[in-house]
Amino acid sequence: MPRAFTPKVVTANALLEGDVVYLTADDRWTRNHSEAELIEDEAHAQIRLLDAEARAGEIVGAYLADAIPGPNGPEPVHFREAFRTRGPSNYPHGKQEGV
Repeated sequence: MPRAFTPKVVTANALLEGDVVYLTADDRWTRNHSEAELIEDEAHAQIRLLDAEARAGEIVGAYLADAIPGPNGPEPVHFREAFRTRGPSNYPHGKQEGV
């Protein structure tokens, strides 16, 4: 029996800055996970991933990441994705500042 589809967000890295970005429902890239489009249909998720991969001038390494609905938008499921929402860990500025 196939496993049930887990909701996803499309994530990648911004080509020029390297920041983690997420695809929104209105086709913008955002650095805020909670603004990402939460995709609950497997076929739609694959289409959105193909759309993202076609934007090679903007991003690199697009993939689907598991997410769950939260009170303020999608929330990451796995540690790796939660870690990525906090930005680069090797700089004392940006998202890591004050953590």
